[in-house]
Parts: sequence; structure tokens; C-alpha cells
Amino acid sequence: MSYDDFKACIEACDACAAACDRCSTACLREDDVKMMARCIALDMDCAQVCRTAAAFMARGSDVARDLCRLCATVCTACGDECGKHPMDHCQACAQACRACADACRRMAGA
Repeated sequence: MSYDDFKACIEACDACAAACDRCSTACLREDDVKMMARCIALDMDCAQVCRTAAAFMARGSDVARDLCRLCATVCTACGDECGKHPMDHCQACAQACRACADACRRMAGA
């Protein structure tokens, strides 16, 4: 597949990674950081897998679809966790994670 075939999913992955970075940084500034530990950990995992999936797609890797499947799983978990918290940064992250999970599922053919 060409870059153009992956473009929308790459953009969703990039947007999700950025939202996760913003969320984890903001969570570290919350009064009860310990309560946010799971959110922060998932934000970091999600940002990393999104960047990796985007890179694999940009290269047209033969395993990009497999990585997109994993990315969708991680994005769903992160979105679910962030969605539990009322802060704007968590809600924005949850929305980006859900959009990325949908794009990755479509790309993976799942």
C-alpha cells in the first residue's frame, strides 16, 4: 500500500499521540497524581504505539496492518481510562483515542 492509502490513519495516530502527550503531562500536574497513575501509563503506551504505527504505515511495512490492530486495542484502553476522568485534557484525549482506534480498526480490516 502507498502512503496515500494510510494517510488518514497516520494523521489520526499523530493526533492521538499528541493528545496523549498533553494528557499525561497535565495529569502529572493534578493534585492527586497517584489517582492518575493508570491514565498516565496508558497515555505513554498509547502515544508510543501510535507513533510506531504511523511510522510503519509511512514506510508501507508489510506488518503495518498488524500493528494497527494492536494500536486500536491500546487506544481503546486509553480512551476508556481517560473517559473516566472529568478534566478537559482527559476528555480530549479520550476523544482522540477513540477516533484513532476507529481509524486503526478500519486500516487493520478488523
